[in-house]
Amino acid sequence: MSDQLEIALEAAFAEATRRYRERGFQRRVGFGSQPALISVDLANAWTRPGNPFTCEHVDDRIIPSMQTLLAAFRKYDFPVVHVTTCYEVTDRQNPHTDMGLWHHKIPVEVVSQGDPSLWSIDSRIAPVPGELTLIKKRASAFHGTYLAGYLRAAGVDTILVTGVTASACVRETICDGLADGFRTIAVKEAIGDRVPGAVLWNLFDIDAKFGDVETTQTCVDYLDRIGAPRLRQARKAA
Repeated sequence: MSDQLEIALEAAFAEATRRYRERGFQRRVGFGSQPALISVDLANAWTRPGNPFTCEHVDDRIIPSMQTLLAAFRKYDFPVVHVTTCYEVTDRQNPHTDMGLWHHKIPVEVVSQGDPSLWSIDSRIAPVPGELTLIKKRASAFHGTYLAGYLRAAGVDTILVTGVTASACVRETICDGLADGFRTIAVKEAIGDRVPGAVLWNLFDIDAKFGDVETTQTCVDYLDRIGAPRLRQARKAA
């Protein structure tokens, strides 16, 4: 059923793409000169089985793509930010909970800050020294966090966004990233969701209005193109 849905959606989006382009949508924001990787909610509660937040295609698509991207970012020492979500006060009756009103919609109480095993980044793509782990409380990695300031201080002009979910936290991060003045790139194979079809629909809509959807290989080629000359220069200077 999932494969059939994807085939049907791809056919529908081919026609929708034609209509959008006729109206001037799907322009390119393009890659800049200083990238950062923003990995959204690829923590155990989303990547491992048995949690309400567990997503599809983690093992066969998202993790391998992330491993490829991380290798390239680390090779050229470009910034990497691992974003996760957890809540310190999970009592829904407590008016001072850091969940705000979101608990009225989704089971955010299952990612208690008191249990790091839930919100720790998946060990297969775990942060290495020099990479940030940022805790957010809302969907967007920018909302109420220091992310934009950190990126600007590092001179970043382009964010490659990965993670879950396409319909919520990834999408909101991309929209806010563009609004905050960053070139936004959604890495196609490294984005997932819990519901069949949600990834295809959201990536189509993101590509039409909020950022460029690019393949993992295209992103790696870009990193090689701008990173290799810098690496050679640094080696000569050393």
